[in-house]
Amino acid sequence: MNKSNTPKRATQPSRAATSASAKTADSPADGFSYSRSFFEDLVDSALAHAKKLGATDAAAHASEGCGLSVSARLGELENVERNRDKSLGITVHLGQRRGNASTSDFSQAAIQQTVQAAFDIARFTAEDPFAALPDEADIARPQEQRTDLELFFPWAITSEQAAHIALQAEAAAFAVDKRIRNSEGAGVSAQQSHFFSANTHGFRGGYASSRHSLSVSPIAGKGDDMQRDAWYSSQRDAAELASPQAVGRYAAERALSRLRARKIATTECPVLFESPLAAGLLGSFVQAVSGGALYRKSSFLLDSLGKPVFPKHIDILEDPFVKRGKGSSPFDDEGVRVQARSVVEAGKVQGYFLGSYSARKLGMKTTGNAGGSHNLTLTSRLTRAGDDLDAMLQRLGTGLFVTELMGSGVNYVTGDYSRGASGFWVENGRIAFPVHEITIAGNMKAMLKGIVAVGADAYNYGAKTVGSILVNKMKVAGS
Repeated sequence: MNKSNTPKRATQPSRAATSASAKTADSPADGFSYSRSFFEDLVDSALAHAKKLGATDAAAHASEGCGLSVSARLGELENVERNRDKSLGITVHLGQRRGNASTSDFSQAAIQQTVQAAFDIARFTAEDPFAALPDEADIARPQEQRTDLELFFPWAITSEQAAHIALQAEAAAFAVDKRIRNSEGAGVSAQQSHFFSANTHGFRGGYASSRHSLSVSPIAGKGDDMQRDAWYSSQRDAAELASPQAVGRYAAERALSRLRARKIATTECPVLFESPLAAGLLGSFVQAVSGGALYRKSSFLLDSLGKPVFPKHIDILEDPFVKRGKGSSPFDDEGVRVQARSVVEAGKVQGYFLGSYSARKLGMKTTGNAGGSHNLTLTSRLTRAGDDLDAMLQRLGTGLFVTELMGSGVNYVTGDYSRGASGFWVENGRIAFPVHEITIAGNMKAMLKGIVAVGADAYNYGAKTVGSILVNKMKVAGS
């Protein structure tokens, strides 16, 4: 990291080159206590008992999750936590009435009691004509379900090994510069789960998945000039995590670049969102065009289907079938068929995010998004291969480059947006100095329509992939 008064942003660490082969969860040998066949029997037993009681329809879901989380701070192990949980959930339909219950006891007696509880709840619940199982025509049949998505990579790591990795990451941060004087710690997490679901409309399916991560949060400076930043790596396959040295170095460089931060005068200017934060803008759009917000009429994008919400150069694609994707799945949470689709084309909204219930409330068809969106990618038709962060700073010219947001200041009814922020003031396309203790504000409608450019510095944040986003104008409240 450049140590002059003109800080520069470092290059994000890349993933490791090695990878492991994908596995399936068919036996406890994969680190689980229960096999898929056991879960199938459990679910079938619950459905059979629901029908015996007189249920019109029913759905059941059995799951198990386990993992290890280790944290270290200032060169010493701080916390080791192992988690293991299990659950059986049952939904019973009595005509247009619905009841839900769950248990962590897998005994036959407990299963029957849980089904009975769901049945009794349904008996005394008000009728809801929209609360039915997905239509049979929308169900993802077993022969349609993709099995090549590579979602499960168990990580056989001990607490000692995890602690060693966390300590390596923190040590790498301290080694960058003597101005790294403290740390909020480093952590390693290895998590995996599997499930099986079925319903009386013909759905049967389940799969195993994993999510592993490494993070570190160093503190630079001293006294009144202390700045904290962090970085992490998260993958389904631990072999694809960035090295602890790379994560530690980059986190330290980010913290160092924020030293000598200052306030700026209140102004109105273009704002460049760093790529991880740009994923949040995409998330706000998804929230606004999701079924629950739409049928409750609590969205600033009501009746936006077929209408321009973004500039003409913006496209958004959804693809549930990305191998190892964090938003990949062969079906949605209801067992409904999923498919790749265009959500936004040339700025116009082509589809909402709907589950069966919200689709019926809106008089539409489900889009296979019960449980949320799948892998989303926002791109601009104007982006060129060389439009890295430096090129985006040049496009920004003079304005604010935001690298951290605080608070959840988005009003999804009106679209009003107000967040605490920090980052860098940019002049003539070059970072001039770091800034903090400011607020950025605008309206999401204007912000989405005001996207001038999207960088080629694409970053995957959860199930969303997007480069840095330049918005033409926002209010910046400073001193």
